[in-house]
Amino acid sequence: MRSRRLALTAFAVVALAVTATACGPENSDTASSGSSPATTTAPTSAAAPAAAPTSAAAAKASATTKPSSSAPSAAPAGTCGAKDLVFTAKAESQAGGYILIAAKAKPGVTCTLPPRPPVIAFGSRGIEASKAEQGAGQPIKLSGSDTAYAGVMTKTTKDNQAVEFNDVIVGIGTPDPDPVSLPIGPTPVDKPIVTNWHSRPENAVPVH
Repeated sequence: MRSRRLALTAFAVVALAVTATACGPENSDTASSGSSPATTTAPTSAAAPAAAPTSAAAAKASATTKPSSSAPSAAPAGTCGAKDLVFTAKAESQAGGYILIAAKAKPGVTCTLPPRPPVIAFGSRGIEASKAEQGAGQPIKLSGSDTAYAGVMTKTTKDNQAVEFNDVIVGIGTPDPDPVSLPIGPTPVDKPIVTNWHSRPENAVPVH
């Protein structure tokens, strides 16, 4: 009886040992697998660098922003009219007597006198002076203090048939829409003559 009990006990021990051996590795692997965290590697993506501008685009931008080479030049001075000028008339005794006409540009005005005599007339009868010089004059630019001069000999005849006037009418061009009347005092007029415009008063002495 006792021998049988010992045999059963030994069998039970062996059975437990076999069971523990069979289950232990499997359970260990499972636990190890469950406890180890899974490592996931996220894919990395680097941003692509911006493309450099092409040489054609750079050239176009350069041409667009290129400054102008120079400012436009000023327009040339226009032809003077009587309304652009300030006139004076002065009696001179040289060469038998004549009237010296002086002309200056008004403030802020720049203009050019044409290379021909001024238009000179007396009274409502329209007595006009003829040219005292055969050749053409030179254009004269007036601005600021620049002054041009023309000489008028009011009487070129030897008789006493002259008509007396107190004013002389001065214009630029034919006809001038804005002629100017200048006082000269009582002056005999008969077949008057006038010089071209000159930049020096001594060159504006009429000779008959």
